[in-house]
Amino acid sequence: MRFADLHLHTFFSDGSYSPSELVQESRKSGLYAISIVDHDNVEGIEPASIISKEYGIEVLSGIELSAEYENAEIHILGYLIDYKNTTLLQELASLRKNRVERIYKITDKLEELGVHIDPKDIFAMSGGGTVGRLHVARAMVKENIVSSVAEAFARFIGDDKPAYVLGFKFSPSEAITLIKQAGGVPVLAHPYTVVKDDMLFKLISQGIMGLEVYYPEHTQSMVNFYRDIADRHGLLITGGSDCHGLAKPEIRIGSVKIPYELVERIKEAKAKI
Repeated sequence: MRFADLHLHTFFSDGSYSPSELVQESRKSGLYAISIVDHDNVEGIEPASIISKEYGIEVLSGIELSAEYENAEIHILGYLIDYKNTTLLQELASLRKNRVERIYKITDKLEELGVHIDPKDIFAMSGGGTVGRLHVARAMVKENIVSSVAEAFARFIGDDKPAYVLGFKFSPSEAITLIKQAGGVPVLAHPYTVVKDDMLFKLISQGIMGLEVYYPEHTQSMVNFYRDIADRHGLLITGGSDCHGLAKPEIRIGSVKIPYELVERIKEAKAKI
């Protein structure tokens, strides 16, 4: 069988691999197809697509948009987008600006807790890519403030922790509309993070076309639950490892993968948009 991992990040967001390295590692993992879904960023798609021809890997254009709904952070994946779409690129520039502002708010909160971390160190960690909480955590590890990325999230910057900041200024419905406007297929990322079922069904009513059923944090009962919802609502089923390279070394490319036939269904759905 041919397999795909549809949730991978490069150093254009909070991963550590370059697009080239990501393609090469995907080949070593025996994958047939991948999708780069960097946070609010599409810069890794083209270089990965170019080099992928040397390795016989299919690269599906993708993105992971950050949205806010009822004081919760929601991530919407967009597959087979036109990553050169002007409207999309304009919105992404705005989202990345919001992320920069968020870093300053996080460091301000950390300062109030007696934890000093220079925002410049966080931006340096991001290397000019889309900046996020993982960069904050890695900077905290580098400065010996915490012993691990997991500790940074558990004590300071995880959801509902004292230095957590939301503030994406983008709703899921806007993310869904933007993805469709760019010719893409919107899919709810890691639905286990959507803790209220009514919120999940609201997102479905707003135009979500698929659920990321297969995900590292999903137990078998969760997989069964989300697969059943997808089947009952006529939604696509996707999945992937959410690999960030050395930034999250415990999660490897292809550790979660899906049969290629599910990729074909995404392509069929795109044709109907």
